[in-house]
Amino acid sequence: MRIGMMADLYKPHVSGVTNYIALNKRILEQAGHEVFVFTFGDDDVVDDEANVVRAPGIPVAETGAYLSFRYPRRVRRQLQSMDVVHAHHPFLSARLAIRYCRPYNIPVLFTNHTRYDLYAQAYLPVLPEQIGAAFLQAYMPWLCREVDQVIAPSHGLRRVLEGLGVRSPIVVLPNGVELEPFRRVGAPVTPERVGLQSGGVTLINVGRLGPEKNLTFLVRAFAGVAAAFPEARLVLVGDGPERDNLEDQVSRSGLRGRVAFAGLVDYAELPRYLAMADAFVTASVTEVHPLSVIEAMASGLPVLGIASPGIEDTVEDGQTGYLSTEDLPAFTAKMTRLVAEPARRAEMGGRARLAAEEYAIERTNARLLQQYEKLVAERPRRERRTRMLWERVVDRLT
Repeated sequence: MRIGMMADLYKPHVSGVTNYIALNKRILEQAGHEVFVFTFGDDDVVDDEANVVRAPGIPVAETGAYLSFRYPRRVRRQLQSMDVVHAHHPFLSARLAIRYCRPYNIPVLFTNHTRYDLYAQAYLPVLPEQIGAAFLQAYMPWLCREVDQVIAPSHGLRRVLEGLGVRSPIVVLPNGVELEPFRRVGAPVTPERVGLQSGGVTLINVGRLGPEKNLTFLVRAFAGVAAAFPEARLVLVGDGPERDNLEDQVSRSGLRGRVAFAGLVDYAELPRYLAMADAFVTASVTEVHPLSVIEAMASGLPVLGIASPGIEDTVEDGQTGYLSTEDLPAFTAKMTRLVAEPARRAEMGGRARLAAEEYAIERTNARLLQQYEKLVAERPRRERRTRMLWERVVDRLT
């Protein structure tokens, strides 16, 4: 089968979606399928894998993103040679998939990976919330009607889409994780490597240091814990636009030497960083299926998070970690328990490791492939509407 993955951003951009696409591509290729990634970027990008097709676009500041509303003919022809196409972003890639694949009766799937409503609030706070909500309530139902299958990585995200007015059938299919690297880890990274003293209880967070991750809240909660437990420390793995603000917050809170900024790390090294920790903590409410949380659970770490779509689908309160409201005293109290109760922490970590098996990439990829095969098998029976034929004529002329 020839499978097209469409993404607004791909390598060298670092994100959970990028890692997910790359991992699924590799697993599908190992099973004998041809997988292509269609994205945007400069021709001078040297890819470390085959079949990455880049269309030109306008760079968006220093974000690594490119803006384009069309594919050149050579890219369109490659895309139209696919048996099935899977779009991973709604605003550029999914629209282009509909535009270029529907006239040729190529099945299109769309996975909604992100709480776009909350991301808009984080990055465009000057816009009234109603504008973003009104746009999504108009756009997402249309998009989901136009594709052949909508996938949500969690039940919580399905409820979010339904709340936006989506009435199309939605399949819940978790994003998978390659668990083996987190099961068999070499020597953990030492605390000294990230600027901390050895000993004590280490809490860790992995992800982009962006406003959508609610990290100022997390650091405030840790400050309360650190005041009562001198042995507690926090490691933030990742980088992003909030790093300077967070470093300033740490300094003003008297937490230098207690909070470490590890920066971006190679993904292959991540298991060793997680192995250094005793628990994983996150205050993000924008996750729809947090791969970093699953990776932490696979490493045997209990997880503290805020009850929200995605997090509450993954973490079982009191069993594989703790869930809290987005209330600073409540969240701080749960973090305090993680530090103060080593036996309970170890017990929950063991259950977390077992629970992560549900998200093994071999299992989730097999389910994804079933969706592809089902849509391809149904393709010959689809009605070729006049509109589709007209769109094909227009596509050939442009």
